[in-house]
Amino acid sequence: MYDRILFPTDGSDAARAAKEHAFDHARQYDAELHVLYVADTTKYSTVTFEEGVADVLEEEGWEVVDAVADEADRSGLDVVDVVVQGRPHQQIVEYADEQDVDLVTMGTHGHSGLKRTILGSTTERVLRESNVPVLAVPAGETDGE
Repeated sequence: MYDRILFPTDGSDAARAAKEHAFDHARQYDAELHVLYVADTTKYSTVTFEEGVADVLEEEGWEVVDAVADEADRSGLDVVDVVVQGRPHQQIVEYADEQDVDLVTMGTHGHSGLKRTILGSTTERVLRESNVPVLAVPAGETDGE
């Protein structure tokens, strides 16, 4: 049923709750797990150093993605780790389409300064625009709770 599962993460508590669901579905369906971090380039994200310019958000993204990918790998899952730049909801939807993802699993609240009453704004936009099913996991929910 699911060959490729997309887990967009920003390292937040909501993403950590959704991670367990993404891992469980990947195990259950023997699916490839795509771990995606979107460095939000709609915000100022560069810092100048003596040797040039580094994108701080992208560096943070790799730290978040690498940690999840390492855990997935240790769990025996096939994992693809990706960091991209852009508007988070647009990049998530585009990535799902381009990679022929079967399911997107994400938390309902992330690092956004403005949170919706029920869903995080990024999750809400992905739900509206996605061409594939989206599993929206409430912050704090993990399997067995």
